[in-house]
Amino acid sequence: MLGAATKRSAPEDSKGEMADSRGVTATSTEPVTAVAGQPAKTIEARQVNLFYGDFQAVEGVSMTIEPNKVTALIGSSGCGKTTFLRSLNRMHELTPGARVEGGITLDGEDVYAPGVDPVAVRRLIGMVFQQPNPFPTMSIYDNVAAGLNLNAKKVSKAQKDAAVERSLRGAHLWDEVKDRLDKPGAGLSGGQQQRLCIARAIAVEPEVLLMDEPCSALDPVATLAIEDLIGELKNRYTIVIVTHNMQQAARASDVTAFFNIEGTGKPGHLVEVGPTQEIFTKPGKQETEDYVSGRFG
Repeated sequence: MLGAATKRSAPEDSKGEMADSRGVTATSTEPVTAVAGQPAKTIEARQVNLFYGDFQAVEGVSMTIEPNKVTALIGSSGCGKTTFLRSLNRMHELTPGARVEGGITLDGEDVYAPGVDPVAVRRLIGMVFQQPNPFPTMSIYDNVAAGLNLNAKKVSKAQKDAAVERSLRGAHLWDEVKDRLDKPGAGLSGGQQQRLCIARAIAVEPEVLLMDEPCSALDPVATLAIEDLIGELKNRYTIVIVTHNMQQAARASDVTAFFNIEGTGKPGHLVEVGPTQEIFTKPGKQETEDYVSGRFG
C-alpha cells in the first residue's frame, strides 16, 4: 500500500507508488478487474483541521469511513463538507495556500506522509464532481479511457477496449452508447454525462469513490438512476457522498455524518456520525434533529 512510498530505502522507481488491495501498484500497466463484494478500503480521519491560508474551514474532524458502505456528508452550506471530502484524496491542497493538519489514513497508511505521490492517492481515491464534466473535445470512448492513458504506460488496445466496456457497463451506460462510442461525450444528456464521469472514475479501478453532490444538476429520473448505481457500486468500493438532499441521504447512504457551523467565519465541524436510519429517526444531538427535521439549513 502506501508503505513503499514512505520507505526511504525503497528503490527509486518505486517511490511514490501505492498498491491497491488486489496487489497491483497504482502505476501498474496491468488491467485490474474488480471483484464484487470484496472488501474495499477504510478511511480514518483523526483530528483533521483544514485551512485556506489563515482561515480555518474545518476543525477537529475525527471519523471512520467504513468499507463497502455509502457515507453521506450532510449539513448547511459553508460547513466544510466539500472541503473535508476533497481532503480525503488530497485535492484540497491543489488550492493555493491550503493546508491540512491531523491525520487521514487509507487502511492505516498515511495519505499525507512524506514521499507519497498525491496522484497515486487520487488513483485509489477517485472523485466525481457536482457538475458533469466530460472532456468536451473527447469521444465517449476517450473520456472513459482518459484515466487509463494517464495512469498506465502501456495498455494494449484490447485491454483498453475491455476496460471501457466494463466501466460503461458498471455505470449502466453501455447499452445507451455502445453504438456511438466515437461521438462526443458532451453530446450526452446531463444524466448520461454524469454516468460517463462515473465510468471514467471507475475505469482505473479505485478503491474509494468520492462524490460531491453528483445529482444536484440532474432531473429526478436521472437522480434515481445515479442513486441506484451508487447502491450497486458500494459492493466494490467505499463511497463518500456530499449531498444537500435529505431524502437522497436517507435513500442512498448507510452512514450519515452531520456537519455544522456556529456562525459566519467560524470553522465547520462534525456534530455526529452514525447509521443513517438512526441519524434520521433518533439522532444523539439536538442540532442534528433540528437539521434533519428542517428547522434550519
